[in-house]
Amino acid sequence: MSSASIALKYTLFAGIATLANLGAQMLSLAIYDGAYSLYVAMFFGTLCGLGIKYILDKHLIFHFATRSRSEDLGRFVLYSLMGVLTTLVFWGTEILFDSLFAFEKAKFLGAALGLAAGYTVKYHLDKRFVFHRRPGGPSRLC
Repeated sequence: MSSASIALKYTLFAGIATLANLGAQMLSLAIYDGAYSLYVAMFFGTLCGLGIKYILDKHLIFHFATRSRSEDLGRFVLYSLMGVLTTLVFWGTEILFDSLFAFEKAKFLGAALGLAAGYTVKYHLDKRFVFHRRPGGPSRLC
C-alpha cells in the first residue's frame, strides 16, 4: 500500500474516531451537566474513540493479525499506553480552548485540533511499537 493511500485511510479513520469521540462527549454533556461534566464527557469520548480507532488501525492500516486473545489484549493495552501522551495533548488543547475562548463550541474546536495533532504522533508510535513484530514472526493478515 502506498504512503499516500495509508495517509488517506488513516486520516479518514481518525475523522471517524474523532466524530465518535465528539458525539460521545455531546451525548455525555446532554445527559450530565453538573460538576466536572466536561471531564466526564472527555473520558467517555476518549473511550469511544479509542475502541473504534484500535479496530480500524489494527485491521485496515497495519493489517496486523494477533495470534490469541491474550496477545490482542496486550496489543490493545500497549496501543492505549501509546495514546496516553497523545490524549494529554488532546485534552490539554480542549481545556485550553474552553478556557481561552468565550463561544460555547470552543472546547470542541480545541478537541478536534488536539486529536488531529495527537493522531499524527500516534501513527508513528503505533507503527514502531504496537503493530510491529520481531523479524521472523508473522505480523500481517495479507
